[in-house]
Amino acid sequence: MNQKIIAVFLRDMKVSLRDFIALYIIAFPLLFALIINLFLPGINDSTVTLALLENDDPEHVAYYRDYAVVELFETTEDIRHRVAKRDNIVGILPEKGDYHILAQGNEPEGLIDYVKTLRAYEYFGVTAEDTSVELVDFGRTIPPMKKLFVNVAIMLGSVLGGMLIALNIVEEKVDNTVSAINVSPISRGEFIMGKSIIGIVVPVAGLLVMLVITGFGTVNLLQIMLMMLASSIISVLVGFIEGINNDDVMNAAGNIKILFLPLMGSVAAAELLADKWQKFFYWIPFYWTYKANDLILSKSGSWGEILLYTAIVIMISSLVFLVLAPKIRKGLEH
Repeated sequence: MNQKIIAVFLRDMKVSLRDFIALYIIAFPLLFALIINLFLPGINDSTVTLALLENDDPEHVAYYRDYAVVELFETTEDIRHRVAKRDNIVGILPEKGDYHILAQGNEPEGLIDYVKTLRAYEYFGVTAEDTSVELVDFGRTIPPMKKLFVNVAIMLGSVLGGMLIALNIVEEKVDNTVSAINVSPISRGEFIMGKSIIGIVVPVAGLLVMLVITGFGTVNLLQIMLMMLASSIISVLVGFIEGINNDDVMNAAGNIKILFLPLMGSVAAAELLADKWQKFFYWIPFYWTYKANDLILSKSGSWGEILLYTAIVIMISSLVFLVLAPKIRKGLEH
């Protein structure tokens, strides 16, 4: 890679680190990864929350910690206030040498039945060692919700890469340096290459950080980077178009958000619609990106499948390129 292309990339990075919006885009993968870890449970984590007293019998509290999330409170009144809130939490309070279950009344029936069963098992001294249950699983060791959100974050990263390109081109236009490429030593192709790098390198670097933080660092990184690069083509093209056609940073950033609609539509189609309806989404590259990422994050995708999905994404992106390339060339001439 020649020095002129690298110089354009380094200049864009320097400018982006001074701009709040661009800096936020760069930090997005790290922030999103932390949110995923904080709020999404693991596959073996319980979603049942119980409220108990701090001064209760330690063995009693320890028993429930094995089967639910336990929150401790100082007084009975504190537990009543907590149970009265909008989320689903059930209190277990001592009463005349025994315990009673405190519920608001609008909790799911299954939740109440679960807590009643736990209390009955504790009363009769039943533990996990007393059961003779045979566990049969389907080999799923990755939390489905966590995998879904990481998948969406990967695709959002590619879109935000296009937004970075748009912001930097708008900044160039404000400084009246875009038109200068026509009389400068750098060619139009080198300028486009240099501008494209930040929209690819930054999302890929963020992707690697996010995968490690969220516990997906052992997936096939080559496969997922291949899909990331393929899905970045359209984001890069849209980034150039919006950067060229806008003189305001906020307008450019706002217009590129239109990519969020097909992105989220593809996710909804893949997750919620029956197979007979999914064919209506085959024209959207994000649909194939989502399906490929799902296989990779599940560690169940073969190279044949990933290469097929990559080829489909590149083919659709190439058609988009044929439509947008003349507009990008024309915009850079002015």
